[in-house]
Amino acid sequence: MGWQPIRKDPSRWRVAPNLPDYHQARAEFSWNAVRRELSGLPDGRGLNIAYEAVDRHVDQGRGDRVALRWLSKEGQVEDFSYTDLRDRSNRFANLLRNLGIGKGERVFSLSSRIPELYCAVLGTLKNLSVFCPLFSAFGPEPIAQRLERGDARVLVTSERLYRKKVQALRHALPQLEYILLTDSTADQPDNVLSLSRLLQESETQFSIPQTDPEDMALLHFTSGTTGKPKGAVHVHNAVMTHYLTGKYVLDLHPEDIFWCTADCGWVTGTSYGIIAPLTHGVTNLVDEADFESERWCRNLEEQRVNVWYTAPTAIRMLMRSGLKPREKYDLSHLRLVHSVGEPLNPEAVVWGVEALGLPIHDNWWQTETGGIMIANYPAMEIRPGSMGRPLPGIEAAIVHRISESEVEVEDHPGCEGELALRQGWPSMFRAYLHDEQRYRKCFAGDWYITGDLAERDADGYFWFVGRADDIIKTSGHMVGPFEVESALMEHPAVAEVGVIGKPEEMIGELVKAFVALKSDAVASEELRLELLGFARKKLGSAVAPKEIEFVANLPKTRSGKIMRRLLKARELGLPEGDTSTLENG
Repeated sequence: MGWQPIRKDPSRWRVAPNLPDYHQARAEFSWNAVRRELSGLPDGRGLNIAYEAVDRHVDQGRGDRVALRWLSKEGQVEDFSYTDLRDRSNRFANLLRNLGIGKGERVFSLSSRIPELYCAVLGTLKNLSVFCPLFSAFGPEPIAQRLERGDARVLVTSERLYRKKVQALRHALPQLEYILLTDSTADQPDNVLSLSRLLQESETQFSIPQTDPEDMALLHFTSGTTGKPKGAVHVHNAVMTHYLTGKYVLDLHPEDIFWCTADCGWVTGTSYGIIAPLTHGVTNLVDEADFESERWCRNLEEQRVNVWYTAPTAIRMLMRSGLKPREKYDLSHLRLVHSVGEPLNPEAVVWGVEALGLPIHDNWWQTETGGIMIANYPAMEIRPGSMGRPLPGIEAAIVHRISESEVEVEDHPGCEGELALRQGWPSMFRAYLHDEQRYRKCFAGDWYITGDLAERDADGYFWFVGRADDIIKTSGHMVGPFEVESALMEHPAVAEVGVIGKPEEMIGELVKAFVALKSDAVASEELRLELLGFARKKLGSAVAPKEIEFVANLPKTRSGKIMRRLLKARELGLPEGDTSTLENG
């Protein structure tokens, strides 16, 4: 908490923020008022995510607005208006109906970021079926595991991905009835069908059935440190959180160009790569290609991006590359930069000011929360290293468990404990599919226990300490890995850091850091000793790492989280557990 706050100058705002006064918004907030800002289905037929994201804008005369701007790997640019998205998603909904896929039945995707994917998501929601995304980088076993646990009826994928990752295991998936190939023009045996043919034969008119806000809409799998992946269930009511966070956190305005770099295989790619921006009627930029520093900076310039939502991994890779974006590219249209995936080190927040001309706004949420819960807002000062303050309508607290069903809330500032959220927000997950016992363990009384350790300061800012199972106990001290990682990140040679506790007979655990260096730094014994001394000076001997190991890269999930548990498993020779979300795994 030693970094200076970054204060905003209202005279430099390009547009007035949607949340000009945080405290007033919290005091006056009601979810009913948010619901009134959405349309609901015509004739009072309920609340449907796809209608609020697409059809509503067409019905209100904004159908010509560009909804999706797609950049292919080869540089092709293709625009889809809100009317286009309505018609194409209607075709997909009719396709599902024609195949006999109905309400509550699961439609999975295994795909890169292509237009067909976005139409499939929206069409699935219109049909009241349930959409579940998979990473295209998954291997065959994690794919089959999720398809089986999720009761998949339909899989939308490419011919290459199907042949490579699904076909050999299909005999073990009797419920998986249809494979829809995005790049095939002809049907094949075993209900492997051409998506383009089926869409062409489907009508563009579709009436969304009555939708109860509590109808199941989305299924997102998330990996734990042990055990099988968990399928978090979300309902159509979640669109209220998507809309509100798009308004208050992302600060979206109708004329904005918005770019979320997240893959649709994880929850951010659905909640903020599709739903939240479309509910605000903005132009949603989608780049099929993976990270490449020059390409991404060109996108920001050429597409005149106003709001950019990316991951700490990408930010650190930009830092590591030595590129100075603002010196080479015109970023004058860029108004806000956001980060999600894991806590953002203070140095990265400040780097944004220097390299992009804007501080990077960190925020916090989980697959289970369905949307952003704690954030740094455009009109609020940023305290580098802090996740920010709770969203209006969200009550967050630091708690200590008294029993399985009871917690004690800590009221005084500076106290560390488990971060908890009071139940009742619209996008809270409603279940872990087929695992009621595991779901119940997430709650104590009125509180959802997040599994993250945090601290709240006197002004209501929350600070991430670490996962409850990541905390290092050394010589009687409790050490949060993030604190150590952030300190080492301040050294000019360091690009990324992962910190674990390593068992040690005398002190319980010693702190060990795995360090990836910037491109212009060379690993050496001299540098290792320098970093040990640097950390000791900053953190003190009780907290500073006792061991440092240089690595070329750190294991990360596709969403950018450093997998500390994997570092620890490899260090100790233990089973690695579920590695299905491992980047390039």
